[in-house]
Amino acid sequence: MPLYMDIHNLPEGTTPEDVAKAHAKDMETQRKYGVEYSKYWVNESGRKVFCLVHAPNAEAAECVHREAHGMMAEKLIEIQPELAEGFLGGVETNAAGAVVLSGGSADARDSGIRTVLFTDVVNSTTLTQSLGDEAALAMLGVHDTIVRDALSALGGREVKHTGDGIMASFISAAGAVRCAIQIQRELDKHAKANPGRSLKVRVGAAAGEPVEQHDDLFGATVQLASRLCAHAQPEQILVSNAIAELCLGKGLLFEDLGEVTLKGFGYPVRTHAAAWKQ
Repeated sequence: MPLYMDIHNLPEGTTPEDVAKAHAKDMETQRKYGVEYSKYWVNESGRKVFCLVHAPNAEAAECVHREAHGMMAEKLIEIQPELAEGFLGGVETNAAGAVVLSGGSADARDSGIRTVLFTDVVNSTTLTQSLGDEAALAMLGVHDTIVRDALSALGGREVKHTGDGIMASFISAAGAVRCAIQIQRELDKHAKANPGRSLKVRVGAAAGEPVEQHDDLFGATVQLASRLCAHAQPEQILVSNAIAELCLGKGLLFEDLGEVTLKGFGYPVRTHAAAWKQ
């Protein structure tokens, strides 16, 4: 059965308890339409709710909301289960069905906001031409190991391998930046220990909500993170302004690079470079 996610803009004064009651009404009504509203994310500061639902079609999912409580979604998109797992993770819920932070209390709700990070091996095609297929694959394997070790250490989830890099998702923006820093430092150590076999990597990261103007899960965030990665210089960590703001007070240093023009964006994007050299 298809999987969908919707977004609700909450009216002023709506509480998490109100959302829990609405979800309970969904569960009372859903069987009639062959629908399963399994869980939801509450972004209290942004006054938004994101519902995850299995339904035979979008209309059936909407019928449940309409009949149960009348709180209709602003947008509903079909998503791939494997991407939902990659971006959002195997989540924990409280008794009401709200997703909560792993290891937290029932009130420690997960907002659904994620930081998406891309790595990209610089001149990967040239690497193959200069070293040969086998040696180049071994070098890419070094990248994969370093990135995956950093993801494991700092709470990241690998969403997919892009061929020349990895796309990953984080609940914590600071965790994503610390992961990028560890990646660059470990690559630097590898280069010093293996003269002539250095591997340079760009990193780009952006933060956003599951459902925005795009019809893909985290579509706008993925696009921005990818463009930032492509725009970054070798060995640079380039992040969006939102990430720099989310990392205030976290002991991380950024250089404000001002606004840049990125492909696919009709407006200037403010960028920051995360400091990683010790």
